[in-house]
Amino acid sequence: MTVDTTSFLTRAVHAGRGQEPASSRATPIYLTAGFEFDDFDHAAGHFGTGAGFGYTRTGNPTVHAVERQLAALESGADAVLLASGQAAVATALLTVAGAGDHIVSSTHIYEGTRGLLLDNLTRLGIETSFVDDIADPDAWRAEIRPNTRALFAESIANARNDILDVAAISAVGDEFAIPLIVDNTLATPYLLRPIEHGAAIVVHSASKFLAGHGSVLGGVIVDDGRFDASRAGHNAPHLVLPGRGGLPGVVERHGGRARIAYARESVAPRFGASPSPLNAFLIGQGAETLALRVERQSRNALEVARWLAAQDAVESVDYAGLETHPDHDKAVRYLSGGFGSIFTFTLRGGLEAARRFVESVQVFTHMTHIGDVRSLVLHPGTTSHAFRTDEERDVLGVQPGTLRLSIGIESVDDLIADLSRVLTAVPETVA
Repeated sequence: MTVDTTSFLTRAVHAGRGQEPASSRATPIYLTAGFEFDDFDHAAGHFGTGAGFGYTRTGNPTVHAVERQLAALESGADAVLLASGQAAVATALLTVAGAGDHIVSSTHIYEGTRGLLLDNLTRLGIETSFVDDIADPDAWRAEIRPNTRALFAESIANARNDILDVAAISAVGDEFAIPLIVDNTLATPYLLRPIEHGAAIVVHSASKFLAGHGSVLGGVIVDDGRFDASRAGHNAPHLVLPGRGGLPGVVERHGGRARIAYARESVAPRFGASPSPLNAFLIGQGAETLALRVERQSRNALEVARWLAAQDAVESVDYAGLETHPDHDKAVRYLSGGFGSIFTFTLRGGLEAARRFVESVQVFTHMTHIGDVRSLVLHPGTTSHAFRTDEERDVLGVQPGTLRLSIGIESVDDLIADLSRVLTAVPETVA
């Protein structure tokens, strides 16, 4: 037995150190800021090529494992995990656009993303035009300029459940060698994989369905790995030109994966939106049961939506799973395994009816979140869409009596019983 002759202080710091090999069935959590180098050349090699792991902000084995998992679920070539969904959207956009560039976006997007486009990116010299009629490829085509660098939309829009025709809009982008970026948070890769329909980049708020339990924040960017420098290089000079000091450029080093490599090397770590390895682990654990949860949530949502549509106190239900929804045929074409679990409905009693509803439910939780195993409710008009004008809210299908539901995995009988008890007490007079 070797006796450790170092001092108590030194033993306290170093005695637990060890590198014994172990094969964990679950993804190990590498909860460490940095990683030990084998020798001098190992450190130099890492900084020269980026291979291996040196510091968790630039790469971590736990994070990397979850990136592989999520890329596979989205049929992508590679992925970058971020600290939040908002970080994923910002990183994706800053990967393709810079000062003097332009983005075309759907009007029907998350309010945080809209604020990013209108407030933050404009300060960086990036302009955005918005398309109201997202079903019309010509409407998208009309907004494209010589300096347009991306098209952006959500696969299932919040709050009206507009379904994006991914193939048609990605084809418009292809005409101009511009990537279509799709926020696929509401659909999830279980129901829809936009890359299989022509999208170039997919983003998620992994805090929602991918993690599934409302306990962590995270985001992810997934790339198709098909960047073609010969066709799109003029729209992405930062990818094709040589690096600083004449070093090889991103395309020269990474080929078709140049976009996602640039996001990983130059955008995500420099803006510092790196995820905690613990959060990455929990997202990976959640993703393992994604199909089971989304299938149940979608089945529950369809039953709840059909029940609500038959109630006298309900003016309308905006759920793509209903045959009455204007995008139902598109939903049937694109979504497989269900129609999602986020939708809105509008009470005849207006604002006061909505107030009574959110303050009376017992099984539903009143909070700002979606994609949870628990069923949730929120009033968009006074929360997520509070800073929109009345005209803008009307375009988005948000009325004073509109409520957003995120259906969970509870017994659907209990959910309907909760709704029935509350709606029975809601007067039908219009506020």
